[in-house]
Amino acid sequence: MSDLPPLREVIARHGLDARKSLGQHFLFDLNLTGRIARAAGDLSVGTVIEIGPGPGGLTRALLDAGARQVIAIERDDRAIAIQDEIAAAYPGRLQIIAADALEIDAATLGETPRRIVANLPYNISTVLLLAWLRRAEAFERMVLMFQKEVVDRLAAAPGSSQYGRLSVITQWLCEVRPLFNVDRRAFTPPPTVTSTVAEIIPRPAPLAPARFETMERVTAAAFGQRRKMLRSSLKALGNAEALIAAAGLDPTQRAETVPVEGFCALARAVEAASGSDRL
Repeated sequence: MSDLPPLREVIARHGLDARKSLGQHFLFDLNLTGRIARAAGDLSVGTVIEIGPGPGGLTRALLDAGARQVIAIERDDRAIAIQDEIAAAYPGRLQIIAADALEIDAATLGETPRRIVANLPYNISTVLLLAWLRRAEAFERMVLMFQKEVVDRLAAAPGSSQYGRLSVITQWLCEVRPLFNVDRRAFTPPPTVTSTVAEIIPRPAPLAPARFETMERVTAAAFGQRRKMLRSSLKALGNAEALIAAAGLDPTQRAETVPVEGFCALARAVEAASGSDRL
């Protein structure tokens, strides 16, 4: 491990107070950051991508866990100065990109296998995840911290109240495994909710054929009126009864009872009906 000073000392020296506008909550517990880093598996090959490293607690843990290369994306200039100090302590192993993560195509960064390991800013976490899912094949795995309620949705099974659009899209492309909860008191400042670290591993192939854009359309229509039967909620897509029949579903079903493969069948039916069946 490096001879870098304690995180609290570094934060005080750089005036890195957490900013609500950036969704910042700093994690100082070295046991927790180490546990997150170890959950990412063998880091001695490929690239680890970290989003919003802040004071660098997780960055240090990843490097101490043997990461060959870490690419940290940070938009806060105050945190970039801290990252520069970490890079100097681990020569040639840390690259800092001063940018907004929403504007970076993580699927093109570094060498494969790529892993994303991050304590995500809560205000953009699901937007980032959906962007990465569009390029899921580019990543070996993701170990991400979200609000607990988000992980509950990611891993929710059909028939549960948490099952929704995010559940379907994520499980269609990846296997999701909640790993452990993190108490709000572990952060500075404490968020209002419990957090959960989840492992998200892209599948070798999606659960069933479908186009991403059409899956988004179908799930948006179905869950936009989740208490209604499919024959009502899917009217925005065209002839709902015909689409439901083509997908082999029951028109009296509600979206929360339809398995992922059922939504894939609906997406293919929509494509076929529009004459653009290009799966």
